[in-house]
Amino acid sequence: MVSLMMKKKAFPAAFKCYYNFHKINDLSSGNLPFKMVIHVQEDSGFQRYQKEMRKDPALWPLYRGFFIDLDLFKANEEEASEMVQCSNMGKNEEDSSLADEDANLMVKLKFLPYKLRTFLIRNGLSTLRKGPSAYSTYYLRQMKIWNTSAAKQQELSKMLDEWAVYICTHYRKKSLSSWTYLSEAEPFLEQYAKRSPQNQALIGSAGNFVEVEDIMATVEGQDVDGGLKSEKDIAPSSPNISTKDMVAENDGLIVFFPGIPGCAKSALCMEILNASGGLGDGRPVHSLMGDRVKCKYWQNVVGERRRKPHSVMLADKNAPNEEAWRQIENVCLSTNASAIPVIPDSEGTEINPFSVDALAVFIFRVLHRANHPGNLGKSSPNAGYVLLMFYHFYEGKSRQEFESELIERFGSLVRMPLLKPERPPLPDSVRSIIEEGIYLYKLHTNKHRRLGSRKGTYAKDWVKWEKQLRDILLGNADYLNSIQVPFEFVVKEVLEQLRAIVRGEYAAPTSKKGKLESIVFAAVNLPVPEILGLLNDLAQKNPKVGDFLKDKSIDNYIQNAHLTLAHKRSHGVNVFADYSSFLHQKVSVEVTALLFSEKLAALEAEPGFVEGEKVNSKNHWPHVTVWTGERVAAREANTMPQLLSQGKATRIDINPPVTITGTFEFYI
Repeated sequence: MVSLMMKKKAFPAAFKCYYNFHKINDLSSGNLPFKMVIHVQEDSGFQRYQKEMRKDPALWPLYRGFFIDLDLFKANEEEASEMVQCSNMGKNEEDSSLADEDANLMVKLKFLPYKLRTFLIRNGLSTLRKGPSAYSTYYLRQMKIWNTSAAKQQELSKMLDEWAVYICTHYRKKSLSSWTYLSEAEPFLEQYAKRSPQNQALIGSAGNFVEVEDIMATVEGQDVDGGLKSEKDIAPSSPNISTKDMVAENDGLIVFFPGIPGCAKSALCMEILNASGGLGDGRPVHSLMGDRVKCKYWQNVVGERRRKPHSVMLADKNAPNEEAWRQIENVCLSTNASAIPVIPDSEGTEINPFSVDALAVFIFRVLHRANHPGNLGKSSPNAGYVLLMFYHFYEGKSRQEFESELIERFGSLVRMPLLKPERPPLPDSVRSIIEEGIYLYKLHTNKHRRLGSRKGTYAKDWVKWEKQLRDILLGNADYLNSIQVPFEFVVKEVLEQLRAIVRGEYAAPTSKKGKLESIVFAAVNLPVPEILGLLNDLAQKNPKVGDFLKDKSIDNYIQNAHLTLAHKRSHGVNVFADYSSFLHQKVSVEVTALLFSEKLAALEAEPGFVEGEKVNSKNHWPHVTVWTGERVAAREANTMPQLLSQGKATRIDINPPVTITGTFEFYI
């Protein structure tokens, strides 16, 4: 069985099995209907699976995602043997008995092809959020590219319009995960197919409407998708063919950059243009800089591609989100090209593929630009804000999710070296000013959405922050220059990776695995009784503290207490290596103040030494959260200094400071 083989050999795939509620009426003690979703998460899985198919031709073809219906029911030995013989699954008679002394569990497999669903349904979800009209334009354009007949376009349009109403009604345009999408698309298509033989022919195999002939049709390359061209004629958005095949079949190539200003893409494009021998395949290389294009950039790329169809296009423009990636996919489909994303390498955080270290370097580079064609340089009054805006375009994706999606869409990926692996940690002042900017950006966008930083409630705060940002980054110029990988090495690495892809020798990049990746945050674990004792003493000595705490159930709130020093979400995983020597060691913590507001309370604290070595916090304001109001996350305590400066919080100094000893720990 496909799933058993893939699990046994640790294929990069996810398996989810649950009751098939569409067959709830068939549920009984002797009949258990299940549904398994198989989702291939990395493209290396396809290459490995092809090797397995060469060893065992009976294996089914592998798709990016598909369903298997598992109907488990009891049968006696005679019935089981008869069913296996009739199933024609290619088993020898001596292997056909699935019975034990009491009963047998028979497995009936049903298969869902995924081609139509990928291009017209899944890839259209983000467009559908803009409304039915935008979605209609999207799928009609796709069908036109595929030369779908007018009659078939009409049939598909009717089905897709119903799908749009169905999914919008169920989710009201909320974001859909891959699991949710598959779970919703399959029952919709199944019900649609049941209405008529014409619908069944249009949809192909869906839900319980699956026969062995459908599988064989897929294996033999028949057109089971009702009038659409076969996948080999289409530049795929999901790379279930090898990169070598893609390069051989497509005349053009687009190299593009999902990055942030300051990632050195323009300088890199210039080096690739001037590289001897280009990418090694004889195709001419040319570039189109986004900052010099006055109208819609990707439309210009289409024009250039049509004028020079057998060339390599360096798309010198940041392409930071799914909207840009969809445009690139459409350019590839309409101009017979493939695309390769080139991304700055970074460990990222839990919610952003770029670390704070990387962002600091990008801003530092931008602040050294002079006469930039896009007017984003050292003379730009809001350069920091613009960089934060680009940084937040990637918000919500971890590094692994970011890279996996790009590989899934385009089939390959090139990493551009950025920071030296063995580098000293980011100076506290640099990290602090970047984190303050991130916090200010969130305040600004929550209130004003896309309004520029020079307008709105926080305009003066932005002016102050931009000045401090320049002073701090330029004051740490030696450090920021020293941690960057030499540009000559960057060019060499990128060219080697691009040429390998063109030669068809691409291997998916491996993630940096290790024990550090499982760590969420590092902290000093503090004894709760001592924290409670300190708060009680403050309440007795200071009426303001007493009034604040009198109606708070602090004893119930503080189940554990810790001084967080670094968090993977904010600081990346590499920072934990710096702390490894402190693990399980006793650390003295000096508590210097209590800050509280209407919804938060926290103790300001500073970690001490371990065997003479200072334990430094990566947080710009180290603290112990002691209380939060209802529906307020503990991490919001990081904003206490800002609330204090705005007059929305109270500070009670602890003089002399109180020392509490805790233990340094990693938390996973």
